[in-house]
Amino acid sequence: MIVPIELVPPQPVKYDITIDKLPCLTFQTKVVVVTNPTVAGFHLETLLKHIEASELHIVTIPDGEQYKTLETVENILNECFEHKLDRKSMLIAFGGGVIGDMTGFTASLYQRGIDFIQIPTTLLSQVDASVGGKTGVNNKYGKNLIGAFYQPKAVYIDPAFLKTLPAREFAAGVAEIVKMAVMFDQDYFEFLMGADLSEEEVLKEAIRRSVELKAWVVNQDEKEAGIRAVLNYGHTFGHVVENETGYTTYLHGEAVAIGMVMANALAVELGLMSEAEAARIRTLLERFSLPTDYVIRDVNDFYEHFFLDKKSANNSIKFILPQGIGGHRIVQDIDETVVKNVLKKFGAQV
Repeated sequence: MIVPIELVPPQPVKYDITIDKLPCLTFQTKVVVVTNPTVAGFHLETLLKHIEASELHIVTIPDGEQYKTLETVENILNECFEHKLDRKSMLIAFGGGVIGDMTGFTASLYQRGIDFIQIPTTLLSQVDASVGGKTGVNNKYGKNLIGAFYQPKAVYIDPAFLKTLPAREFAAGVAEIVKMAVMFDQDYFEFLMGADLSEEEVLKEAIRRSVELKAWVVNQDEKEAGIRAVLNYGHTFGHVVENETGYTTYLHGEAVAIGMVMANALAVELGLMSEAEAARIRTLLERFSLPTDYVIRDVNDFYEHFFLDKKSANNSIKFILPQGIGGHRIVQDIDETVVKNVLKKFGAQV
């Protein structure tokens, strides 16, 4: 016997994103803040002055991409059980993208899902990782291959947290800002070409534009069935760079910057972008002290890593490429020889 069940179609993703000073937050439930020693040392005292809860606990996990693992998530889960959180309890992600991804993933798992909010403290997490609901961890096969789409209840972006951010970490966040401009908004790109992000109002405007663009994309395609895949510009190449270097040589944004340069080279090869446009993007990345060079030691091995990318399917690699500046193209089934010839341009000189 077949029993038909009528399902309610999914609603657009909706939650508040605040770009301003952190407000006072009150919760009539148990709250667990997940952070790391670095962020806690700089900002935990400030955060605690802004939170009231029936019960508040702090979970501190090690700082670094290498700790973005299932083991760390299990440790956070154990803390939730120890403090007897229930389904009305709340997790708060207080840190960068690694903290946000793992806290969100933990929230999706605990008792089949409890609420969480994002309070991002790095530029990269403010403009990218905290918005959109992608959560997860890495494993030996690649980056973010274990995870879930799980949306936060709210995101609070306070640029004041960026004042203690090292210059390198700040630049890594700018890479994601450049990504959004190249893919979606030429005017935004021109704005960035002359922007002084050390000025608070200019920085807030850059964050606002980036967040609005990402929210616009996610509302159309939460589960990355179409246009949301465009947000992975630079990531297909960048994730391989991260994997090859053990997630220790480059910050995520730095690897994405390198990945964008590689993607641009492929776009030029396919006639989607001019060499002059690719050069302008490289110039903008270098203006913010981002790396744009990488030596591929083994082109064949680098190419094989593409098949572990989440966007690839049926033994076919999907590349996210710019179409000029402000446009995008998702390209599949590019001849292997064409791709490898582009990769050889980044190969070791012998």
